[in-house]
Amino acid sequence: MTAALRRLDPPSLSHRLRAAPTMTRPLMLDIIDNASRRFPSLGHTERTARIMRLIDVEAWADAALALVEFELPLWQVRRIAYDEGEWHCALSRARELPDWLDAAVEAHHADLALALMSAFVEVQALAVELSRPSVPTVRPAPDSFYQPLGCENFG
Repeated sequence: MTAALRRLDPPSLSHRLRAAPTMTRPLMLDIIDNASRRFPSLGHTERTARIMRLIDVEAWADAALALVEFELPLWQVRRIAYDEGEWHCALSRARELPDWLDAAVEAHHADLALALMSAFVEVQALAVELSRPSVPTVRPAPDSFYQPLGCENFG
């Protein structure tokens, strides 16, 4: 297991988000500590200070949207809808595509901020799974019975 996967434990963080009734400061800071890659590494910048101010005044939905914008610059909110007592949130890399073509990450919760953060954690887990090394991988040595064969007919 890589260090990034050990650091981000999406099943337990996702479970905690689903089980939480409302967003709290400790939960939001835990998400930032465990699921954010850019936030801790940049230190104290204007954007991180803005997110921290939103957390301090308990503007959870605004803080969640600011964190998504900061951490996932290639992703956008595709849909936020309230239906039958739950908020449904979808994040997408190509929101101009029709729904049936888009591979959006969706989450739902009774609390808007928790629905947004659940989708955020899922995207971060997906990004860790899909990350590729900067150096191409080398194919294994061919089997000892492997014999190259030319099939050209030059006659």
